[in-house]
Amino acid sequence: MKTLEGGGMREVPGRTVPVTGRSVYVEESGQGPDWVVLEAGMSCGRTCWDPVVPLLADRARVVAYDRAGRALTGSATRQCSIDDMAADLVAMVEAVVPGKLVLVAHSMGGLIVRRAAESLEHRLQGLVLIDPTPVTAPMYDTWDRTAKQIDQNLAVAQLLTRVRPLARLASRNIRGLFSKDTYETMLREDFTPAGVAQTSNENRAVLAAIRQYRDQPPRPPKCPTVLLAATRPPASTPRGRRLAEGREHQRRYVENLPDGRYEDVDSAHFIQAEQPHLVADTIRRLLDRNS
Repeated sequence: MKTLEGGGMREVPGRTVPVTGRSVYVEESGQGPDWVVLEAGMSCGRTCWDPVVPLLADRARVVAYDRAGRALTGSATRQCSIDDMAADLVAMVEAVVPGKLVLVAHSMGGLIVRRAAESLEHRLQGLVLIDPTPVTAPMYDTWDRTAKQIDQNLAVAQLLTRVRPLARLASRNIRGLFSKDTYETMLREDFTPAGVAQTSNENRAVLAAIRQYRDQPPRPPKCPTVLLAATRPPASTPRGRRLAEGREHQRRYVENLPDGRYEDVDSAHFIQAEQPHLVADTIRRLLDRNS
């Protein structure tokens, strides 16, 4: 298994792993007896973890992957729900990870791992939720309207991504967050018409999951759980009051868990890109707790 160093992230070999009637593309790196599995947020694949993965290379075997329909996994044959994505994650873990693991998720990925944790609870050493979707926050009371607006914006973005200079313009919010090789890979894999179409599918899945999780929340994880909350809104979307409300609901969720801890982080939403050392240290602490 290859150990990653510095800027060589995009040279890591990957493989296709069968899951629930389809396959996902998986990259494995690092060394050691422990395992860490990474779940990306909406619109992102394995590449969004590039700033963190090398920081764990000497401590654990790290697994990052592309969900069905995204990047190197290829097109999904049907609309996938959050429950479908969770089933894929569980199947991938069962195929790749031989023992216990720490599960890490960003944003929408938090919805996926909360459901997956129900099936994986006896194997989980810990859970790290990075600015996860706070489904109980008031901003989601009318999320159907917001989701419709997001879908309209994505339709425009899908047109822009047909032209490379316009694709760069559409992805300018993340360009400065990642290394050049990672950004170029994102541009080639995620900021494409097919990639944007998949983001639209994921947007609809999130809307359905918000309703579902409010009515019947997933079983609370019993393992140690750390929630890292972003305290700064993206420069393009100033929403201070909404952000504070979201953080309060994130706090309520994790502090009501059997073993949960909440931490504010001086970062915008992509904490793993702005504060990768903090994320890696949080994962290391969970691994050390179980050593």
